Amino acid sequence: MATMLVERDAPSAVTETVRRAQQGDVDAFERLYRENVDRIYALCLRMSGDGVRAQELTQDVFVRAWEKLGGFEGKSAFSTWLHRLAVNVVLGSRRADGIRVGKVFGTDDLEAYETPTRPADPGDRVDLERAIATLPPGARTVFVLHDVEGYKHEEIAELHGIAVGTCKAQLHRARRLLREALDR
Repeated sequence: MATMLVERDAPSAVTETVRRAQQGDVDAFERLYRENVDRIYALCLRMSGDGVRAQELTQDVFVRAWEKLGGFEGKSAFSTWLHRLAVNVVLGSRRADGIRVGKVFGTDDLEAYETPTRPADPGDRVDLERAIATLPPGARTVFVLHDVEGYKHEEIAELHGIAVGTCKAQLHRARRLLREALDR
């Protein structure tokens, strides 16, 4: 018996597209890709702070979506399911990178993150996206998930594998660093 899909935030054509993609229709999946790639890329860019890395992560998200599409039951909107998948891919990638990098490099010196690499032109204001990209990875992730994407501290803590207090401290730090960057 086929699973009934309920798409809450889009017309029934998307539901049909998802159903066809679940049955292996590559053209249907390509349509889902085209309709969602910009939002997923923007999320990956905000969370990674690097355009090239965001492109790689976006592709990883859609590869994972293709692999897991059969498990999508329609309990939420497809876009919601894809968004959550993207967050998990980015966080998983960061954990894997952290394991590799953590063995090679570790520092408590945060000055490198707080000092611009080039002197700021007094007439030139740093835009929010560039300021977000300069945040340390943990603070950037918490900021994007909480203030941009609307996740609760408890959800972020669970996703990221940190304590709620750490999540709140990271958000406070991110906001402070952003204020400093935008005041330059």
